[in-house]
Amino acid sequence: MVDDPGFAEAVRRSIGRGTALVAQAASGDLLGALLFGGNPPVHKVHWLVVTERARGGGVGRALLADALARFVRPPAAIEVVTFGPDHPGAASSGARAFYERLDFTPAEPTDPGPEGGSRQVYRRMLA
Repeated sequence: MVDDPGFAEAVRRSIGRGTALVAQAASGDLLGALLFGGNPPVHKVHWLVVTERARGGGVGRALLADALARFVRPPAAIEVVTFGPDHPGAASSGARAFYERLDFTPAEPTDPGPEGGSRQVYRRMLA
């Protein structure tokens, strides 16, 4: 996903608007990116992607922590849409477990993804 030209272009546009964060290796290789937005007090993680080789190394956690520190003033809600529990990618991607480790809780289902798989909102409240 990080190598997808559409994702790279979305990151460049979001950096220009000040709503994207990126993580790079010392070599300059992109390790991950986060696109953030919403309207306070409800903030949205639009896209959080970490390269496969960097997963499990704290890149996603660091990107999210940086976004919260930069963009969010409590009280607030942070929402992200991820795979629904019955989606084939739910387990393999690790996304649901990742957000649960960061104190997000499953909330309401939402519209299916572009491939037709189920999606669900995850929400974290900050007091």
